[in-house]
Amino acid sequence: MATEGIEAVFLTTHNWGKSARFFQALGYELEFATDHNSGRLRNGDGPYVFISEVPEDREPQTRIVLKVADADAFRPDPAVEVVTPFEDTHYGTREMTVRDPDGRLWNLQAPGRN
Repeated sequence: MATEGIEAVFLTTHNWGKSARFFQALGYELEFATDHNSGRLRNGDGPYVFISEVPEDREPQTRIVLKVADADAFRPDPAVEVVTPFEDTHYGTREMTVRDPDGRLWNLQAPGRN
């Protein structure tokens, strides 16, 4: 089983409000905001952008999230370095972290268990 393309872009920031306004100025609409300085924005049918505020002592990062239909059926090719296997998230999905040949980390996201 392969991935199904880009699901989302996950960003961490030092200022949730400024980052959300930046993307809104680029045509993204706020789908929802949490009560802990994070939220999801979308522009049309493309991948969504999820932004989460982190403390000043953490460097802001960008992570591309690839969609997987079924975590239990997914078997990564040996060319894919698995950093962390699929784990349940607090937001109802399952995520795996993989590393590409240049050392970049990518998330693979699948629906949560029913």
